[in-house]
Amino acid sequence: MATKGEKKDPTQSPSAENGLSVAYLVAYNVLQMIGWTLLMFKLVYHMVTERTVVGLYDEVATFLNTFQTAAVLEILHCALGLVRSRVVLTAFQVFSRVFLTWAITYSVPSVQNYYGVLLFVTAWTVTEIIRYSFYFFSLLGGVPYFIVWCRYTFFIVLYPIGVTGELITVFSSLREVEEKKLYYLQLPNAANMSFNYFYFLIFFMIMYIPVFPQLYMHMLAQRRKVIGNIDKPKSQ
Repeated sequence: MATKGEKKDPTQSPSAENGLSVAYLVAYNVLQMIGWTLLMFKLVYHMVTERTVVGLYDEVATFLNTFQTAAVLEILHCALGLVRSRVVLTAFQVFSRVFLTWAITYSVPSVQNYYGVLLFVTAWTVTEIIRYSFYFFSLLGGVPYFIVWCRYTFFIVLYPIGVTGELITVFSSLREVEEKKLYYLQLPNAANMSFNYFYFLIFFMIMYIPVFPQLYMHMLAQRRKVIGNIDKPKSQ
């Protein structure tokens, strides 16, 4: 039974009362919750025992690569109507992280021991533990107020930390990308086209300027809407 302060999330409620869909989504969210929690334990253990970011990526890479890549399934969830989130928005959010996970952090070893990795992995991990917990309880019928509050409050700090870490990591990758000509497509070739990954990454970083403020302000508006409605006293 839902208590006062609990909230359902329509984006994670199956569009039809399908027991198999609910069971699958519950299992998916539980596995993601467990995976990111284990990642957090490994991250904290490494930082407490080693007191350095050197070697951190090696400790968490398997969990990071596995569970962040598994999030691609969420695009399929939207496309199949299992959840009501927008396909395009979900795809943008998922692929931006998958891109940073594989095309930057995995592909450019020189960035793996920078503090940027610590920042964005920490921000992602806490965010995902809260997010999947939120979705899990939503599927069960109601989310405890504490989790709702965490979901719509922690981003105030975590989002800037994550963005800062992402930008540091991308910027730190530029030298190696240019030196190795990583993922370059040079003429002549059968496709008769060229691609400069170095300039693409610069463009990628510049895009944070218009995108970050809009998303952040949108999230603040959502917080006022959600938390405000919960805290607002009901008329008798």
